[in-house]
Amino acid sequence: MRFAQPLFDANAASGSFGDLPDWDLTDLYPAPEAPEVARDLAAVRDEVAAFEARYKGNLASLSAGELLACVESYERIDITAGRLMSYAGLRYYQNTMDSERAKFMADMQDQITTHTTPLVFFSLEFNRLEDAHLDRLLGENAALARYRPVFERMRAMRPHQLSDELETFLHDSSVVGSSAWNKLFDETMAGLMFDVAGEPEALNLEATLNLLSDTDRAKREAAARALAVVFDKNIKLFARVHNTLAKDLEISNRWRKMPTPQTGRHLSNHVEPEVVEALRNAVVTAYPKLSHRYYRLKAKWMGLDRLQVWDRNAPLPTEAPKLVGWAEAQKTVLDAYSAFDPRMADLAHPFFTKGWIDAGVKPGKAPGAFAHPTVTTVHPYVMLNYLGKPRDVMTLAHELGHGVHQVLAAGQGEMLSSTPLTLAETASVFGEMLTFRKLLDAAKTPAERKILLAGKVEDMINTVVRQIAFYDFECKLHAARAEGELTPDDINALWMSVQAESLGDAFDFMDGYETFWAYIPHFVHSPFYVYAYAFGDGLVNALYAVYAAGLPEFQEKYFDMLKAGGSKHHKELLAPFGLDASDPKFWDKGLSMIAGFIDELEAMEG
Repeated sequence: MRFAQPLFDANAASGSFGDLPDWDLTDLYPAPEAPEVARDLAAVRDEVAAFEARYKGNLASLSAGELLACVESYERIDITAGRLMSYAGLRYYQNTMDSERAKFMADMQDQITTHTTPLVFFSLEFNRLEDAHLDRLLGENAALARYRPVFERMRAMRPHQLSDELETFLHDSSVVGSSAWNKLFDETMAGLMFDVAGEPEALNLEATLNLLSDTDRAKREAAARALAVVFDKNIKLFARVHNTLAKDLEISNRWRKMPTPQTGRHLSNHVEPEVVEALRNAVVTAYPKLSHRYYRLKAKWMGLDRLQVWDRNAPLPTEAPKLVGWAEAQKTVLDAYSAFDPRMADLAHPFFTKGWIDAGVKPGKAPGAFAHPTVTTVHPYVMLNYLGKPRDVMTLAHELGHGVHQVLAAGQGEMLSSTPLTLAETASVFGEMLTFRKLLDAAKTPAERKILLAGKVEDMINTVVRQIAFYDFECKLHAARAEGELTPDDINALWMSVQAESLGDAFDFMDGYETFWAYIPHFVHSPFYVYAYAFGDGLVNALYAVYAAGLPEFQEKYFDMLKAGGSKHHKELLAPFGLDASDPKFWDKGLSMIAGFIDELEAMEG
């Protein structure tokens, strides 16, 4: 999943890039009104009722075989409900401004929530099983023992679970709680329009962010100032969304006796807090040799004493504007995948031919890019906003990496396929690295190599430095909200404190930049998600170094890691490569790769 990155001119006709593919969602359902939708909704309702009648109050008395049947029944319900919600969600993201699609998704969410409320008992009652009893059952049945990683993740929540009645209430009320605020944020962002000086008509968020990477500095400045004007007009609403969601999380954490606001995310990621802290500290310590040093170089290349915020994603002066057609983008990525292992290209190919990618920029379409796994009995779908920039090719490589990972992990089944966020970015970032290295090897001149290296360094800074700064911002925001309501100015000040620290002394910050926290969707949708990007990038840099060093049977070990999905802990997954993310020095390896690229760029200056 990628942030809404600055892309290309959204007014450009898609014809410039060739025919861009649209999703074919019929692999999920033929249409919203199709009888299969009603059939599956009824199946969820009926199967949940039967599950509750059969198993509620009885888990402790089940034999190993009976508990296996129970888990498999739960998994089947999960697949049907997930298929319905995937269909509703993907249709909505194609056009968030379409009221019919929004209603269909909201109605589906309401019905699925209502139908699945009786399932709440399962994890609560399961977590009350005695350890010795559960261990005995797992020892008796190998098929049941396969689910041990799922059970361990469930039981990690034991100290934090509430009464059955309270858990049921929280499940029921979720549709008018955080998810409602999420929807308000999405719909507000999708509806914002920006009057950019010099543009013939108002632009949406995606197109305006896009201009921040324009070759014309005046256009970049005009876009930044237009963003600041509109964010400021809406800042009270965005502050209300953040205040409410942070308070909602604080209340939940207090009741659940979570020691920190981040604990829930670490538990769901199956990662130890000290590992995340080691990552965060390593990156912050490296700011001077990474972002601070690179942006001083960039200022020199641009002939500027100081960079402004609208220069951060500017193309280099020597960089000729280049449009990459869709066919060329497809070939570039598939060739890079195939050079690593033909199986990887084979797995990616159906995305292009079977309607698994939605690539064009369209009115109302959600910004950014993602790969949605749907359910293990169907296949993933990739969303892009493709506008022909070289970085869009990297985004394609990234999302296809997710897609390949999701296809391979599907063999684990619904409950074991889902990879924790910390490892979910591995295949995507590795796919990007393969594509980048292929392009770098093909560079014909030092100037071309410099452009590629600088672009990769900027992407890595956005993925590692910027995301850890975002994580620090969230940590500060949630800590401050625990002390009381935050004004927009309070939040603005927290934002600026991490921006100055992470970007360094090459930057001046315009008036209005203090509101730019407002458009980052991850703060709203997935608190503390952002460190997963830095985790993934650091992990892949270390992994790629092992690959480049010629570890025997690397490809087989890599495919085994992706196929494992969520069935193994990160220690187990990385052990075949001789890597250990809990070692603080592990992160320095990945950061050294970025520093090495900057070393090479400095050397080019002579």
